[in-house]
Amino acid sequence: MNRRDFLRSSGLATAGLALPASRLLAAEGAEAPWRHFEVTTRIEVLNPVGATRAWVPVPLTEDRSWLRAMGNTFEAEDGHSRFALDPRYGAGIVCAEWAAGVKPVLLVKSRFATRDVKVDLSRGDNPIPETAETLAKYLAPTAHMETTGAVKQLSDEVVKGAGDDVEKARAIYEWICDNTYRNPKTKGCGTGDVNFMVETKTYNGKCADLNALFTAMARSQGIPARDVYGIRVADSRLGYKSLGKSGDITKAQHCRAEFYSHAHGWVPVDPADVRKVILEEDGGKKPDDPMVLAARKRLFGSWEMNWLGYNYANEVALPGSAHGPVTFLMYPQSETAEGRLDSLDPDHFGYRITSREIAA
Repeated sequence: MNRRDFLRSSGLATAGLALPASRLLAAEGAEAPWRHFEVTTRIEVLNPVGATRAWVPVPLTEDRSWLRAMGNTFEAEDGHSRFALDPRYGAGIVCAEWAAGVKPVLLVKSRFATRDVKVDLSRGDNPIPETAETLAKYLAPTAHMETTGAVKQLSDEVVKGAGDDVEKARAIYEWICDNTYRNPKTKGCGTGDVNFMVETKTYNGKCADLNALFTAMARSQGIPARDVYGIRVADSRLGYKSLGKSGDITKAQHCRAEFYSHAHGWVPVDPADVRKVILEEDGGKKPDDPMVLAARKRLFGSWEMNWLGYNYANEVALPGSAHGPVTFLMYPQSETAEGRLDSLDPDHFGYRITSREIAA
């Protein structure tokens, strides 16, 4: 059966507009102009065996001052497709299923608006306080991010002498910038297994590792923090060739992080991209290079929004899956009767992701 589905969450897409103007102006990055994008994910499972299922993440279902969802369209040729929400984190997921003998093809298009975000840490007038329930969720440990034991011991050493939550978060951020490194041999964005990193003192990997380390260490200090899983959608306008991607973005996934300050709200950080600049920019930079220092200063408290945020979800149970949860949902996923496909191998899995900037 051919089926075409459409989802447009108009209430979500306009949630930011419901805020009083004074609070919007006070929100981080409120003065930055909006840019509009469309991201297209096309899946064609190349060697289906038996029934086939697929899952694709879509833009954050919770509007932020730096992102507004503008709707998703999706079509599973000769199959069934639907939209689902992860019950714990609210991650939006397009789910599709095909019977045995059918060629599995899924097309998902998502439109959204982004604008650069910067939190003024010199001011303490948090414009959008968070609920206690939400903060508790982002203080909890996960299967790959303990907040006690070795993680707590490490963070205690790192934040020694720091005062409030911002000073502690900054100490953790600076420690990660100084004491970890981006490992080019790490597959994809890494595994996010903080427990292994800390227990073995192997402080390397990619964004899902290094930024998860920030998140776990912050939580261990009683600071709510979360990874934000997403994908780069445009080139950097700040001169960083390594921190942007446009057109074919199939391998441009990137995880960022946020911590919560009661005085400032959610604060964006990205120590992993500081290490990416050191490793990749112009063939490699020294830590004291002016370009690295500029990135290091900017990425505590601000993000350039040439990037789409998908969700904050950990240990995601894919709806209808015959297998266990995925540590995070940042890549398309699929499984056949033979098992789950390798989401880090788009050529053999059979998916392609593209982005384009569109008119408002």
